[in-house]
Amino acid sequence: MSQPPFHLRSLNAGVRLGLTFLCFVILGGYAASLRHLYLHDNKRDERPGLTVDDVKGVYHGIRSKSPILAALERGHPESLKQPERDGLIKWLTGKDVTKVFDDIDLGDKAPEAIIAANCRSCHAKTAKDPIGRTVPLETPDEVFKLAASRDISPNSVEIVTASTHVHALSLGSLGALLVLMAACTRWPRMLTGLLATACGAGLLADIGGWWLTRHHADFAYMVIAGGGAFAGSSVILLLLILADLWLPKRD
Repeated sequence: MSQPPFHLRSLNAGVRLGLTFLCFVILGGYAASLRHLYLHDNKRDERPGLTVDDVKGVYHGIRSKSPILAALERGHPESLKQPERDGLIKWLTGKDVTKVFDDIDLGDKAPEAIIAANCRSCHAKTAKDPIGRTVPLETPDEVFKLAASRDISPNSVEIVTASTHVHALSLGSLGALLVLMAACTRWPRMLTGLLATACGAGLLADIGGWWLTRHHADFAYMVIAGGGAFAGSSVILLLLILADLWLPKRD
């Protein structure tokens, strides 16, 4: 006569309580990881907010010309006099675009004064030009967002290798443990199987995407999708495990 399958709910109360505490610790670790990711990388692209450009900056690097500088070099706006255009270009190619933006010693030759006199009639939220409304230059923050050229170097191969070593072993072991524990719950095999697949494939895509992004920036989307799939499926597995530990036994 075959024995019934093992279920987490069949463990004694002390063991289930210990597993419950450990599950909450892991959930807290995921929350801390998300917070660390935001604090560590949200300004990697030299702009506030965590975006795909931050991931590109970490693993591929970013080299882009200031949008305002690019517009000036292609002759926009046509009405801007050459001395003022040269002054803005010199400002934008300097070391600190925020330092002399509104320098009162420069008078009407200060970048702020030139932009106010030549750009804000079109580049304002209330401007008639529909394109200009989408690129406002009314406040210093709006100007600085478009004034900085970016030359961001990616993490070195040594750093990515060390990070791969740590994350592959630790997160891989954690994912395997969650999958095995979920397999010992009452939940439908299809559900736990799909979550297990998402967990493993997500981690593979996340870590593999780090190396692929070094060669092509668009693989950053693979990193984001993989990391989201791994974290999301892991949290759901943890919740299913917690529920199974304490719901009444099934006959």
